Amino acid sequence: MDISHVILYAIVPIIVVMLAGFIAGKKGAFSGDDAKKFNKVVLDFALPAALFVSIVQASREDLVKDIKLTIVSTIGIMACFMIVYFVFKYCFKKNTGADAAVSALISGSPTIGFLGFAVLEPIFGTSPAVALVVAIVGIVVNAIGIPVGLSLMNASLEKQNPGGTAKKQSAWKPVLHALEQPVAWAPILAVIWVVAGIPWPKELSPSFDLIAKANASMAVFSAGITLSAIKIQINWQAVLGSIMKMVMMPAVVLILGLLFKMDPLNLKMLVVAAALPPAFSGIIIADEYNTYVATGTSSLTLSVILFIGFCPLWIWLTNLCIGAF
Repeated sequence: MDISHVILYAIVPIIVVMLAGFIAGKKGAFSGDDAKKFNKVVLDFALPAALFVSIVQASREDLVKDIKLTIVSTIGIMACFMIVYFVFKYCFKKNTGADAAVSALISGSPTIGFLGFAVLEPIFGTSPAVALVVAIVGIVVNAIGIPVGLSLMNASLEKQNPGGTAKKQSAWKPVLHALEQPVAWAPILAVIWVVAGIPWPKELSPSFDLIAKANASMAVFSAGITLSAIKIQINWQAVLGSIMKMVMMPAVVLILGLLFKMDPLNLKMLVVAAALPPAFSGIIIADEYNTYVATGTSSLTLSVILFIGFCPLWIWLTNLCIGAF
């Protein structure tokens, strides 16, 4: 794959739109609260529509071929998630379990919902295969990673504040809440639709496409606004978090994919998805709990900058490894 194509058609447009959002935020045209509203449009409407209409046009054969994708995504992402948690909990004495949980939610999760389509489609084209990668990684991050992170965080906060100032909830509540979100149940419904063998009327696709097309541009613009509203403080933890996200996660996924003998195209897309910057949802959760906000935000910002170089690098390395094996 031509690296110049990746840079011109995937990286540069993201930089331009994100920079536009950043400038708009700095000039006061939009605020952090506005970014949250844009994010809600993306996560509750545009992204679910994009995932649903893309997946229902796939075949049962496509789903069977993607079983390895599901296994490698789940094992790879959650293994990295837990490694980040344990490293930040036990290697930094000042960190609490809640700090480590936020670190895992940020540096152990790719921002697939916001940048998945924006990055993958210009590189790999518009196809059900791209949507399945975005959907599967999104389900792992939202339906597994976030509930696990919240459970670890609440356990730590309850231990620090046995009197009851921490937010208490059952272990299953985050899981159920995650599955209630359209970004989780829409792709699941689409997969059930395909497995059931129900033909998808092509005449219905334009109705979904109109809102779906707003997904990538609005998500990236909103990310720029979010970055403009936060204070950046680069420290060793932020640097380590960025390295673990941009180096460790795609490396783990690539090794697992080669061991499982994944379909080459799926493996390339999954490695790029794993190399995406940290999940913005982690920053939202950090802000809500007032835990690890400054360092987490700095790590996210640094990762966004590093992604410009690491995205084409990982594509090149993946092609090299696939050719070698």
